[in-house]
Amino acid sequence: MIYSSLTSSAKSQAPFEYLRKADLPPVRFMLMPTTRSIASLSLDLDNKWSYLKIHGDPGWESFPSYLDVVVPRVVEFLRARNLTITVFIVGQDAALEKNQEALASIATAGHEIGSHSFQHDSWLHLYSEQQIDHELARAECSIECATGKRPRGFRGPGFSLSTTVLRTLVRRGYLYDASTFPTFLGPLARAYYFMTARLTTEEKNKRKALFGSVRDVLQPLTPYRWQLDTGELIELPVTTMPLLRVPIHLSYVLYVGGFAPALALRYFHMALRLCRMTGTQPSILLHPLDFLGYEDATDLSFFPGMRLPREKKLAMVDSVLRSLSDQFTVVTMQQHASDAARRSHLREIIPSFQIQNDRKRFVADIQG
Repeated sequence: MIYSSLTSSAKSQAPFEYLRKADLPPVRFMLMPTTRSIASLSLDLDNKWSYLKIHGDPGWESFPSYLDVVVPRVVEFLRARNLTITVFIVGQDAALEKNQEALASIATAGHEIGSHSFQHDSWLHLYSEQQIDHELARAECSIECATGKRPRGFRGPGFSLSTTVLRTLVRRGYLYDASTFPTFLGPLARAYYFMTARLTTEEKNKRKALFGSVRDVLQPLTPYRWQLDTGELIELPVTTMPLLRVPIHLSYVLYVGGFAPALALRYFHMALRLCRMTGTQPSILLHPLDFLGYEDATDLSFFPGMRLPREKKLAMVDSVLRSLSDQFTVVTMQQHASDAARRSHLREIIPSFQIQNDRKRFVADIQG
């Protein structure tokens, strides 16, 4: 492995030091394939309270919810387009009786159920191994009770990830993780979030890894296999545009569409074309707010794209998903991970994250 050839001093420089510029493989272009490749589609089912919590707004502790509105809308939207996807559910929502009927309907419709943690803390990477194990176990129990399905896939809130999280996922029998986001724009998204949020310095410190770092641009764009002392785990990165590494998940496309709808759709079409040219099987990310307009949640207007009316957003989502379906065979994340696991040439990587000092500060804050 490339990583194994590095010196100890080099290993301390960056969380993805095995992808130093000199080690990056050349980009391979190919003729447009004549057979359809696969693309996975997933939805992070972040609820209203989780957005308010990360934003530092009061009232999140009562767990306000829009699941009774957005879940039926999403399920019907997908049914009408014959799409089966993966939905990453937050355990706290599954634990509340008021949400369980809506969540059960997702599994009944045939969609894969994944875990999005229990408390939706974007500082999950700072947790100890015992805390992470407890967090995952609570989420699994609540999600399985609500949906009848035990998660086999995980995505960290705010793309929060650490070696300890990965080790715990392997030990608990997960098939894949989907918490990496290979782009350089994470810090800009975080800065925008902080500018609109009501957060103390301590709260900002907890969230300072939200959406990742500039170094994340060096992460692989295609599936790979984590090598850990507890075993192996498939990683399915959230796809960003090949070559440019800018986001192409729907919330970003809708944000651009708020200024120039036609440009946003051409942007997404170009991304899919580059995926096909480079042999990248895209994994596209959705959020509940992609299906909600400003009239559905006026108190979330701080979120990019939430000043658009529902009808306009749904029309853009329809165009984007039709384009994806026209060019790729859309599958669940578990199907995508299983396909990747069968490849004999899949890249193998030993994880290394620069979070030790942050964890020490986090523990000190708790004890203080």
